[in-house]
Amino acid sequence: MASIRIYASILVVMSLLAFGSSESGIGTINDPPYLPSACYGFQDQGVMIAAANQDLWQGGAACGKNFQVTCTGATNQGVPHPCTDTPTVTVMITDFCPPPGCKGDLDLSHEAFSTIADPRAGGIKISYQEYGVKKKYHRGCFRFKEDL
Repeated sequence: MASIRIYASILVVMSLLAFGSSESGIGTINDPPYLPSACYGFQDQGVMIAAANQDLWQGGAACGKNFQVTCTGATNQGVPHPCTDTPTVTVMITDFCPPPGCKGDLDLSHEAFSTIADPRAGGIKISYQEYGVKKKYHRGCFRFKEDL
C-alpha cells in the first residue's frame, strides 16, 4: 500500500514539473501584415501567432514555441473589463518584438488577442506558459538563386 502512495506522489510531482509554472505579464495587440517574420520569413504560419519581447526571445530560441496565454485583467488603458468569455488561447512565436517599441511580453496577433480580450483595450494583463511541442523553424534569412 505504501508503494502505491509513493508511486502516486511521484506521478503528481512529475506532472506538475512537466507543465511548468505560468508567468505574469502584458499582452499587446499586433495588426497585420504578419509577414515577413523573424522566424519564418515569408512562410505563413496562420494567425494564432505572437511576437516575443527581448527576454522571451532569447536570441531566436523562442521561434516555434507554443504558449498558452490567458487574459487576467485590464492594464488601465481604457477598457475596464477586457477579458472575453474565452480568456485563453494558444499561440506560436513567429516573430521578435524589439525594444523600445515593444510594450509587453507577448505581442499577439489581432486574431489571437480578439479571442481573449476586447481589441479596443490594446494591452491586457496576461498569464502565459510554454505549451506543447516546439515547431521547427527556418530563420527569416533566405537566399534566392537566380537562373542565369
